[in-house]
Amino acid sequence: MSALTTALRDAAVRVDAATPGHRDRAVDALRALAILGVVLGHWLVTALVADERTLHSASPLQHMPWLAPISWMFQTLAVFFLVGGHVATRGYASARARGVPYHHWLHGRLARLFKPVAAVLTLWTAVTTVLLLSGTEYATVRTLAKLALSPLWFLLVFAVLTAATPLLARLHPLWPLAVVLHVDLLRFGLGAPDSLGWLNLAAGWLVPYTLGAAWTRGELERRRSGWILLLAGTAATAVLVAWAGYPASMVGVPGAGVSNLNPPTLAAVSFGLAQCGLALLLRDRLRGAMRRPVAWAAVALVNLSAMTLFLWHQTALMAATATVLPAGRLPGLHTVPDGLGWVAARLAWLPVFALALAVCVSAFRSWERGAGGRRRGRSRVVRAHRPARKDVRHV
Repeated sequence: MSALTTALRDAAVRVDAATPGHRDRAVDALRALAILGVVLGHWLVTALVADERTLHSASPLQHMPWLAPISWMFQTLAVFFLVGGHVATRGYASARARGVPYHHWLHGRLARLFKPVAAVLTLWTAVTTVLLLSGTEYATVRTLAKLALSPLWFLLVFAVLTAATPLLARLHPLWPLAVVLHVDLLRFGLGAPDSLGWLNLAAGWLVPYTLGAAWTRGELERRRSGWILLLAGTAATAVLVAWAGYPASMVGVPGAGVSNLNPPTLAAVSFGLAQCGLALLLRDRLRGAMRRPVAWAAVALVNLSAMTLFLWHQTALMAATATVLPAGRLPGLHTVPDGLGWVAARLAWLPVFALALAVCVSAFRSWERGAGGRRRGRSRVVRAHRPARKDVRHV
């Protein structure tokens, strides 16, 4: 065993030892899987096509709609909202028990979400300004800025739901599900304006968020609950796609008339229910897997940089794309995603994207800990192990 391997294994053992036995590691594992699913999904279905003077976004799902199952694997936001609802309601209940005022609790939660945003906005304000002043085509600048800042919509919705946690802690998921159902009936069945669909931006993600609250209340501990969600959600999604005309893709496809995600449709919500059911069924297996120090250390590392990974993964893709553009239009990077050759080439580029993202995380992770890199609040999963004391901060 090499010295590097030994050092990494020793570090993993220290992280494992610094984590208390009462921590539910399955929660952290589910959050890590959700974040990595979003990152890989975007890297696989987002293409920047280089024309003579511009870059524009495209998707392999435009040209190869039979690849829609890829979106089923990597559109994992429902799991993130499930975990978010569980952690927020549990954290709020704990704060109340300790006499922590609501505004102090909320400030701590939102600070961890929005401090990393400052770095993204600062950099992209500078980048867009430089590009526009240098004469870059407006269409190219718009494409790049839109991709870089698109993750922010998620944070806004998540922040609103987090702020409303005291009101949502006992809300039954069937209520927001009913809102989504009626909005879609009005839009697609009775010809109501498409703008009505934006009600589902809150209602759609409320469904998994309130499922997370139900998890906190102990209402989803039986495996039967997971099976009901998985089977009912899968069946409902299949019916909606096969017979009700909903798109098969669970992510937006450029040029498509209807997107399942923007805003969420009933099909996206029912698919999210199936994902939440699967996540609940996997809890015991994940708890067992997380007893392995190396696996737990990897999950802890992702959780420590979760927002940084989420906010910067599109920037990493664009940085890699722009860096090699002077070498010419390369397959899987600058070409039209219209065949399996593009898919194979894109898979080969994934390690390059990962390297670019690692650079972003190294440069900007301190913003996730606190302004100016100060370690404050309860933003870290595990503190560095100290011989005299073990200490863990909860997410």
